[in-house]
Amino acid sequence: MTEEMILANATLVLADETITGSVRIVGESIAEIATGRTVPPGAIDCEGDYVSPGLVELHTDNLERHIQPRPKVDWPHAAAILAHDAELASTGITTVFDAIRVGSIPSGQRYRRYARELSRELWQLREQDVLKISHFLHLRAEVCSETLVEELNEFGPEDRVGLVSLMDHTPGQRQFQDMSKLEIYLKGKLGLEGERFQRHVADLKAMRKRNGDKHEVETVKAAKRFGAMLASHDDTTPEQVRVSAGHGIRLAEFPTTVEAARACSEHGIKVMMGAPNLIRGGSHSGNVAAQELADLGHLDILSSDYVPAALLLSATRLGEIWGNMARGLRTVTRTPAQVVGLDDRGELRSGARADIIRFCLHHGAPALNGVWSRGRRVA
Repeated sequence: MTEEMILANATLVLADETITGSVRIVGESIAEIATGRTVPPGAIDCEGDYVSPGLVELHTDNLERHIQPRPKVDWPHAAAILAHDAELASTGITTVFDAIRVGSIPSGQRYRRYARELSRELWQLREQDVLKISHFLHLRAEVCSETLVEELNEFGPEDRVGLVSLMDHTPGQRQFQDMSKLEIYLKGKLGLEGERFQRHVADLKAMRKRNGDKHEVETVKAAKRFGAMLASHDDTTPEQVRVSAGHGIRLAEFPTTVEAARACSEHGIKVMMGAPNLIRGGSHSGNVAAQELADLGHLDILSSDYVPAALLLSATRLGEIWGNMARGLRTVTRTPAQVVGLDDRGELRSGARADIIRFCLHHGAPALNGVWSRGRRVA
């Protein structure tokens, strides 16, 4: 017998407005949206709480944090995946594109290969139906590396690669134009400073010169082979955005300047910014603030980046800033789902997947009171 559930007397967050009403779920799908405060027998009385689509996360490094919780500390992959999955469910994320780096530098004893084996274990757990939420792969293709092409060739269309981002972390450009910010970052992460830092910078610049252009071409080809959305990363200038548009890119992750974000809008490229940037009031790398882009109308999607709980908090913060909670939540539900071609989720509508969250606001902070994935309560 197919299970049925009704979330009633709720503030429903629809695509363009919020209304008072109820959601009827049958099995794994939304069967009906109704208006009014009526609480039918057996329904859950939400007492005015917000009921929204589950959050869609396109770029999070959280899985990497679980498999390596400290520098040089490797954690068992299955345990890490399950902990990561449960953590995301607890923050209202019901669809995630797990960001995994491809492109290692074995000669420097850094950035070891791990993507193929980790994704294989992820899919094994998915096949066993022990994961709480929906997972896709986001391959972060680092062009400033040595093994990118071989690592991309280890994946195929069957691997649920939904997103491939062109990453270029060559020092002195894009995310880290300010070399002092880069040195601070690498000192904290890898203990690099002084002469070791300068040697690291020189090595990466030489590597980019040798491999970068070839790796960029091969990444564009790989994304087409996977049937995946191709994204740019850390665009800084209008010229870089023009190149991105020429590749067919329709998603820009974390543009670093107003000029780049404006150029993205002109080219029809959706702009995604980090939720921590919005919450903190600025970028930890000294780049453009997400708030500024939101005020200028150049922010379309939010990503939790390195703080899963920041996703819902930032979306509700935007809802309050814009005076439109539906618009705020859209940056973490319908818009990210649409940009990667997932038309079965991201909205409260009849026929959509029953990926749903219930929350209320306490002093501006969202408190989750329920998370459902495919109609099954997971948090």
